Amino acid sequence: MGKIAFVFPGQGSQEIGMGHDLFKDDTYFKSLVSLANELTGTDLEKLCLRGPEKMLVQARYLQPALVTVCLGFFNRLRQVGIKADVVLGHSLGEITSLAAADIVSAEDAIRIASKRGELMDKVATDVSGGMLAVMFMPLEQVESLLEEINEPNGLVLANDNAPDQIVLSGRNDLLEKFASIIAERHLGKSKRVNVIGPWHSPYMCAARFEFEEWAENYRFKKPSTSIVLNATAKTESHPSTIKHLVTWQLTSPVFWRESMNMIREMGVDTFYEIGPGRVLSGIARVNGFKKETVIFNINNLRGIESAVASTTSGSV
Repeated sequence: MGKIAFVFPGQGSQEIGMGHDLFKDDTYFKSLVSLANELTGTDLEKLCLRGPEKMLVQARYLQPALVTVCLGFFNRLRQVGIKADVVLGHSLGEITSLAAADIVSAEDAIRIASKRGELMDKVATDVSGGMLAVMFMPLEQVESLLEEINEPNGLVLANDNAPDQIVLSGRNDLLEKFASIIAERHLGKSKRVNVIGPWHSPYMCAARFEFEEWAENYRFKKPSTSIVLNATAKTESHPSTIKHLVTWQLTSPVFWRESMNMIREMGVDTFYEIGPGRVLSGIARVNGFKKETVIFNINNLRGIESAVASTTSGSV
């Protein structure tokens, strides 16, 4: 029998209106929102439902907001008895996966996301940087072009998402240069990622060191469910190792393609993408999880109803 993976999205998957049906009458979710409001000093219900977009993309608001919404949907799945054999999250989504695996509480996951976002926003104010998705170019060709540009601290590989999707991070001028070269040489396509800073790059070093020191106050427990970490694309079980990798992730690439290979080897044939958007579902398909793999998008309560109905009918 196949296994179930819960995957949690990161920055870039947010959308105005996310979590709208949770805000109506979910008391557990509202308690998490109340904590996130206190940490951020803002009304996250209003921000999630009505924006503005320019405020929602700021990491200090977006990160606790997105983790809270994802945890709200995760809790609903848990209530109907749907459980995972393995959990993992993309970049920020890794913080959500910590709570899903009982490594930290839901409340502590929101606190961690809030601090992470605050530190990342500091970097964004100091550096004119961002991220660029590069499609339809093999990794070797991307790496060759990075060597040609020769700015090893200014432009780096941030996400290896799939065979045809790499994400770069760094200074805006270098991102523009890279995009221009691939367009001029007809090497592939590129698109700016909807973030405001050079995440997963050397520019994050100071934030990572501060994050590591701050995280010492939090106790990480042994996971109750297998968890795959971004920085190694492997399962990890030792709490200290997990904490180190979660903080190290700020400057380390996200090895998502290898993570997908890892859970395929574990026998995963059912995905639940828990949170707004469908980004990770599409990436899963590109990484070889084809028609035989069942994917549920849990970005509203109808998605949970569909998953329950499919499970009850035995079609999963």
